[in-house]
Amino acid sequence: MASKSVGRLLVLTPLALGALAVPVGDAKAIPAFARKYGVSCSLCHQPTPRLNAVGEMFAANGFRLALGEPAVGAVDTGDGLLRLMQDVPLAMRVDAYMRSLSGSATPKVDLQTPWGIKLLSGGEITDRISYYMYFFLTERGEVAGLEDAFVQVSDVAGSGVDLVVGQFQVSDPLFKRELRLEYEDYQAYRVRVGETQADLTYDRGLMAHYSPRDGTDLSVQLLNGQGLGQASEAKAYDRNDWKSFVARASQSAGPLRIGAVGYWGVETANDLDSEIRIYGPDLTLGLGPLLELNGQYLRRTDERPFFTDLDEPGTKVDMGFAELVYSPQGGAGRWFFTALYNHVEADDPIFTVRQGEDGLLDRYRSVALGANYLLARNMRMTGEVQRDLELDRTRLVVGFMTAF
Repeated sequence: MASKSVGRLLVLTPLALGALAVPVGDAKAIPAFARKYGVSCSLCHQPTPRLNAVGEMFAANGFRLALGEPAVGAVDTGDGLLRLMQDVPLAMRVDAYMRSLSGSATPKVDLQTPWGIKLLSGGEITDRISYYMYFFLTERGEVAGLEDAFVQVSDVAGSGVDLVVGQFQVSDPLFKRELRLEYEDYQAYRVRVGETQADLTYDRGLMAHYSPRDGTDLSVQLLNGQGLGQASEAKAYDRNDWKSFVARASQSAGPLRIGAVGYWGVETANDLDSEIRIYGPDLTLGLGPLLELNGQYLRRTDERPFFTDLDEPGTKVDMGFAELVYSPQGGAGRWFFTALYNHVEADDPIFTVRQGEDGLLDRYRSVALGANYLLARNMRMTGEVQRDLELDRTRLVVGFMTAF
């Protein structure tokens, strides 16, 4: 069964490959930056919230159009060691949907209005240091708190290395989940096995990026490997002395970009250690200005993810996704169409993708087709139909995303 899964993924991945290996700073630009520079959101987003090349460069520069540029919108303090913004940049993002499920699901129709509300801020501290953060005022009806929250140092000591310190997504150098157009997630990044906490979503740590030459990007991460859970009674975020290590490399040649990532970490519970490895290739292919193909394949192995027996055999999960984004009017247009396929498979029920599933899974497969229309540069209407191929269940979602 697992070998067939790998075969399917290897066939599907080259069919849908596209915006992976984004440079260092592809944190999200926000409307506050458009107000600061007096430009349209479309300068960086096509469509919102996806970043184009200008948006990636802007974020990589620490939310500046260029490193070393004169301070824009700053107070003249008369102190060369103090740069203060005239106003603290703030923005809001609101997502709201109506969701309908087929089959025996209850309720059949759910008004997720709002689904999420974020308060975002980001800007300069010095000419080389910047910050970015957002607070989830509500996420699925709960106050979720801080997710992205980091300080970025650009071109450390003239080395060309950019350093990020704080909370961020482990998958940020790959596909950025927060910038996707789909309601359906990139499920491979959400997989957790057994009782482990490690996945490729949010974590705390350090991330360094370096581009030795045009088209080559390298990044490394040092992480707690515990996600964004609260500190223990001992005021510690981590639960053991081990740290997780992530390395990523990618190379572009024209419209093609090829990359690979490797993750290694150890979790401890019940006085037992579980070694975690995640590794695999990714591929990006741009087919002219209208079509983008994206894909990722990963294999995850865990030594003893249930922390119950020193002799427990290791587990293996194969996972990946393929995505197609079609822009019939080009990046500056108003219509955008998406297709996303997710596949996660193991030999036994050992994993969860944290989507409200009942118990552990041994397979997750879904197909989602979406249409997006810009009412304004900062307001996107969306509709998506998703088919869960394991539950034989269809989900229909309509809604909007706006930021201001």
